[in-house]
Amino acid sequence: MWSLPAALSLLMLLLLLLQAPPCRLQSLGTTKLRLVGPGSRPEEGRLEVLYQGQWGTVCDDDFALQEATVACRQLGFETALTWAHSAKYGQGEGPIWLDNVRCMGTESSLDQCMSNGWGVSDCSHSEDIGVVCHPQRQRGYLSERVSNALGPQGRRLEEVRLKPILASTKRHSLVTEGAVEVRYEGHWRQVCDQGWTRNNSKVVCGMLGFPSEAPVNSHYYRKIWNLKMKDPKSRLKSLTQKNSFWIHQVNCLGTEPHMANCQVQVAPARGKLRPACPGGMHAVVSCVAGPRFRPAKAKPGRKESWAEEPKVRLRSGAQVGEGRVEVLRNHQWGTVCDHGWNLISASIVCRQLGFGSAREALFGAQLGQGLGPIHLSEVRCRGYERTLSDCPSLEGSQNGCQHENDAAVRCNVPNMGFQNQVRLAGGRSPEEGVVEVQVEVNGVQRWGAVCSDHWGLSEAMVACRQLGLGFASHAIKDTWYWQGTPGAGEVVMSGVRCSGTELALQQCSRHGPVHCSHGAGRFSAGVSCTDSAPDLVMNAQLVQETAYLEDRPLSQLYCAHEENCLSQSADLMDWPYGHRRLLRFSSQIYNLGRADFRPKTGRHSWIWHQCHRHYHSIEVFTHYDLLTLNGSKVAEGHKASFCLEDTNCPTGLQKRYACANFGEQGVTVGCWDTYRHDIDCQWVDITDVGPGNYIFQVVVNPKYEVAESDFSNNMMRCRCKYDGHRVWLHNCHTGDSYRANAELSLEQEQRLRNNLI
Repeated sequence: MWSLPAALSLLMLLLLLLQAPPCRLQSLGTTKLRLVGPGSRPEEGRLEVLYQGQWGTVCDDDFALQEATVACRQLGFETALTWAHSAKYGQGEGPIWLDNVRCMGTESSLDQCMSNGWGVSDCSHSEDIGVVCHPQRQRGYLSERVSNALGPQGRRLEEVRLKPILASTKRHSLVTEGAVEVRYEGHWRQVCDQGWTRNNSKVVCGMLGFPSEAPVNSHYYRKIWNLKMKDPKSRLKSLTQKNSFWIHQVNCLGTEPHMANCQVQVAPARGKLRPACPGGMHAVVSCVAGPRFRPAKAKPGRKESWAEEPKVRLRSGAQVGEGRVEVLRNHQWGTVCDHGWNLISASIVCRQLGFGSAREALFGAQLGQGLGPIHLSEVRCRGYERTLSDCPSLEGSQNGCQHENDAAVRCNVPNMGFQNQVRLAGGRSPEEGVVEVQVEVNGVQRWGAVCSDHWGLSEAMVACRQLGLGFASHAIKDTWYWQGTPGAGEVVMSGVRCSGTELALQQCSRHGPVHCSHGAGRFSAGVSCTDSAPDLVMNAQLVQETAYLEDRPLSQLYCAHEENCLSQSADLMDWPYGHRRLLRFSSQIYNLGRADFRPKTGRHSWIWHQCHRHYHSIEVFTHYDLLTLNGSKVAEGHKASFCLEDTNCPTGLQKRYACANFGEQGVTVGCWDTYRHDIDCQWVDITDVGPGNYIFQVVVNPKYEVAESDFSNNMMRCRCKYDGHRVWLHNCHTGDSYRANAELSLEQEQRLRNNLI
């Protein structure tokens, strides 16, 4: 006879055996998740899983916060805030892939949790689960790329191009109008025009680097199509009868960054026997190029140029169309926090700046940290807005954003063909060598060298950008140790002067007839390129807070006089009697770039200064000047870099450079070099300056001896009031903090720094 407890135990055991046991899914490692819903918030929505090439949903049975946390981490977010049952974000379609999901909370992906197994479910789509993740991205989750957002079907849609049809469009190097062709599984196909919309055209143009689309004269193209179909010599009629020639149908909203995000039907739904494009023709698209990519025309009038100034810009990008996003608010530039940052918002920025859609939205200050305010956070663009300011957003200060959260973008840009007109030869790596360019000589395209007269960092930056190799680390004038390409040794370009914003060397000003003072060979121009660079910025607030006057006796200024840190009138004084009036201040120079700032030359070339008993690694590191309000220089303080070192670094970052014992000099990424107000030459000699209102100016790395990712922030300016006894500095700011114009060429800045106003 069984006792009652034993009978109950046996009954429980039988029930467990009869119930389908939970299983652990085979961990595929490539299982993808996505959040889908009516809103545009990237951190919440209906949870969908990609399995065997098809998206499906997850049932809400047993689903709780632990499971939501695993899903959110897999999606790149820090954690989950909550979950939503009963299809709160709408009912999905297709299979319900997972049911009774149970996680420990430590799994790295949802397919490592227990469940009934793939496709084993007793749920309906009214039970589809939704999750709400914390908008903060994980540290390792660096960007949202178009390629990451595509499933297997989408990844088979590889490229898009326009095939020019009209003779006028075939003559242009940049194709902006033509028949749409899609590269699908390695083969180019044309798209049927039936159901084709302007939204489809907008997506295609965005992929090709164009900000907008234009109407097409479809009636005229139809006439050309019909003529070709009737032409017995044309193969078009036989080709169009094959379904492999066509993409059957495309339906886009116009907000997608890639055609593969649209609804694409490659073949008709009712099998291969049905024609893919009955009675139709290829879809034709006309795109509008951004201002930087249009043919050169007469310069716009002052009124027009001001009207077109965007209130958003990109900074510190290695290539055209990429950089840290900065917006202009209240006459001051500031950054955008990466909380909620996604491809849709990034595409609005790209199109606003005259590029195409975004191919990557970057998080975590991947393209360097900015300075000043963080203007925006939680940007929620829907994809239809014309400018970033049209999108809903929060103030950047409202949710604790830091500059380590600065958002950045990489945009699609038009293929101008410039990359095929320059190459490097003879270097030890593909990133260095003699610069060889292709230009037209007597009506014939020829390869040749570039004369190194006037060759500098601005020209080298353009060359590296044209090559797609990022920034220039060195502009090289003496290349005898690099062997150029045989037959391309003759100089075909000389007198090259670039402002630094050009897309190619061929766009820079240069001599008409080639004239090179020392010929080709060992003095051909060369470059060394790098994908990252430092970025030095002066702490403007510290300068403003520490400025004061000192009347310093000449007896204490012998070393400073020897190093040219005093005005020329000091030469005429009766040494050691008398004094000089000095405007003193402390300076702190941050490296906000993505590479250490190192002197141009090695230690063997540093100069020993006996008087101060230290080495100068860069002879002129900063310029300190006092200017009148119209820009005339009234006092200057030439400042040599006597010691570049990591004075301070943030917690957790190790100092790498120190001057003691002939040590290595430089400034590590994230660290700063401080020059106290009480050291020699940390001043401007204003002995000969009368009372009045002035501009105090500091320029770091003034001769561009060392490459930086952004030279526009190297200049700091303050308003200065001097009454003959006291001095006040106010409104100190870096050179581009308050400018309304989005671009200032290096040539303009150089003129400004040299006071050619």
